[in-house]
Amino acid sequence: MATLPFTVTTSNKLQIDEEEESMEDIRTMQAWAVDISNSKYIATMLKWLKQSGLESDTLSHLKRIRKRDSISTLLLSVSSSVPVLPTNIDIGDPYQISVPCNPALTQTALILKNTLWPTVYAPRRKWEPEKWSIAKVQWARDAINHILRNTAETASSDELPVVAYVPKPFEDEALLSRSFTAKDTRISTGHPLRHAAMNIIRNVADWRAQTTPADLLSDPLKPATSSSNGSLGISGTSCNGVNYLLTGLTLFITHEPCIMCSMALLHSRVKEVFYIVPMPRTGGCGGSACLPALKGVNHRYSIAHWRQKEGSAPAHLDEQIDA
Repeated sequence: MATLPFTVTTSNKLQIDEEEESMEDIRTMQAWAVDISNSKYIATMLKWLKQSGLESDTLSHLKRIRKRDSISTLLLSVSSSVPVLPTNIDIGDPYQISVPCNPALTQTALILKNTLWPTVYAPRRKWEPEKWSIAKVQWARDAINHILRNTAETASSDELPVVAYVPKPFEDEALLSRSFTAKDTRISTGHPLRHAAMNIIRNVADWRAQTTPADLLSDPLKPATSSSNGSLGISGTSCNGVNYLLTGLTLFITHEPCIMCSMALLHSRVKEVFYIVPMPRTGGCGGSACLPALKGVNHRYSIAHWRQKEGSAPAHLDEQIDA
């Protein structure tokens, strides 16, 4: 297909796939699983999983069943809410575990990842790019156009022209049923931490916190709240990690996030970040530093610089400003 309208951060700055050669480098995400002690229920649960809408490409690089001794464990989903399981089958309660984010590209990575969960071995050439369909590129372009329209609206205000946007995922809308937009509000609020990226994380958090137990039971793909755990019979231990706010999601932002925002995005387990305007002095996604490429961080996300024609790009900030 034609040249992509963005450039992914090169491997010399962000070696995600090739670096997964030690346990501390394995990228993980939280997924729901359930133990099945009686093997006769495995086929029934696999059939139910396909019909439930929980199955998605997000876990396609992992085996669905893990067998240890006499216990089989079924991988369910990465939804932020507790999956509502069939009540007529004698199985355990769902709980969260850490599983690899990507397939294994090397034999070493395969051995390491299999200690967490049985993983698909899919070696590829280092120069082989990620495949982007025309539809997915258009999804990203629509998101870029959205933040450009919103940043243009800030021209009539005193706010900094930084806008962040988290759309519904291209392939797995179960991860987020609506989109979020946030602007930089440091000036109007008089608060130095009200960056666009921080505001959008807060917006997602507030939205997830508003979910009631009744909502959860009527829609198993909506996020769970701590207050609903008791009514579902799920312990606090089982829900560990449920508050990772951006797991599997993409952030589009007009200006490269600063170091604070880049770390907040890392802690939120964002999947990837697209920005338009680089911030060489203050950026945390390759400008002054590249946070997800640091040794020892417990999550890594992809970074892409969207190439926008001059004249249609967002307003440039002073190079000393943290976006």
